[in-house]
Amino acid sequence: MKTEINSIVIAGAGQAAATAALELRRVGYEGRITLVGDERHLPYERPQLSKEMLKLDVERLKLIQLAEAFAESDINLILGCPITAVDATARMVSLEDGRQLEYDRLLIATGVRPRLLPCAHDERVIYLRTVEQAEKLRHALLGKPSLVIVGGGVIGLEVASAAVDHGCRVTLVEAAPRLMPRSLDADMAAHLGNLHRQRGVEIIHGATVESIAADGTVSLSNDTRIKADSILAGIGVLPNIEAFADLGICDDAGIRVDEFGRTVIPEIYATGDVASQPCGDRHGRVETWANAQEHAACVARNLVDEPSSCPRPIWFWSDQGTLNLQVIGDALAGRAVLRGDPDSARFSQFRVDDDGRLLGCVSWNSPKDMAMARRWVRDGTLLDSQRLADSGTDLRACGK
Repeated sequence: MKTEINSIVIAGAGQAAATAALELRRVGYEGRITLVGDERHLPYERPQLSKEMLKLDVERLKLIQLAEAFAESDINLILGCPITAVDATARMVSLEDGRQLEYDRLLIATGVRPRLLPCAHDERVIYLRTVEQAEKLRHALLGKPSLVIVGGGVIGLEVASAAVDHGCRVTLVEAAPRLMPRSLDADMAAHLGNLHRQRGVEIIHGATVESIAADGTVSLSNDTRIKADSILAGIGVLPNIEAFADLGICDDAGIRVDEFGRTVIPEIYATGDVASQPCGDRHGRVETWANAQEHAACVARNLVDEPSSCPRPIWFWSDQGTLNLQVIGDALAGRAVLRGDPDSARFSQFRVDDDGRLLGCVSWNSPKDMAMARRWVRDGTLLDSQRLADSGTDLRACGK
């Protein structure tokens, strides 16, 4: 272990930041660790904001660790006071309240924030990234209102499911021609759309929000008008990189890192949603729970030990009504191999390359398929496509 590292500052106090801090202690690092975040809450996992929105209670928020546990691990928390500037030469960060902290290593885990609608300041518009925003949405839905959801990604669809179950009238507006366009092909997206329509969600594709009138009427680019009591915006995110913009470590996606989590400045690393990680010949963010766990832990070890290449786990899950949807790898690449009958509500779509190597998978209420797919993606297993397509064949017999 590198003994000259006496102080590590972690910019951010979310899941990735907390995971990294705890991993540092687990591997025996004894120096000073300070987490600096903009939210006033202790670090918590964000998936619960949409997956458990209607029953979310701040007093029962699922924390990564209690305050006492951080104290016992000698991890200093500075909450509600973000880093505003970094002097990389002096190895010094400045906080919003004027304080300055020295560091030997700086780990950036500031995450992302919602992309705003053009009419962002209308009081009916709600975003879903923080506990306070989740509480605002929950209270808005208690009256069973008319809800317009802008964005057909995971968050929008999870909220749509919860809202219709609660008795709300829901209209979902997606600019793309299909739902979850970064994760599902046209067939899978159409199937998902049909499931939501059957449950009472109205879905409008190929339109964007142009304005919101004083009476709550939402005007779309296709001339459709919808009366809404509340509007949830889930149209993507932006990386929180403003404090680091002058350091020369950013790209269009976030804080650019190598396979070890390092930036071009040797003392500065990044992880979590804000990190722009290598993937083949390109870089990009990985906005998943698994990344916030596994990549953060790996980068933490690299801060204080000999570096090892970090995983890039693109796996996530989404609960939408009675559907448990899980995605691993690149679910748009290669050739599709369908296992099971979509009408049975339990099936999987595997994506393989020309050699039969698994590139990605989407499982529908099929956790056992996903468990095997995650192993195959990790190991680069070659598969027999004919066996894979036969749901009567044991999955374990599908490898070549």
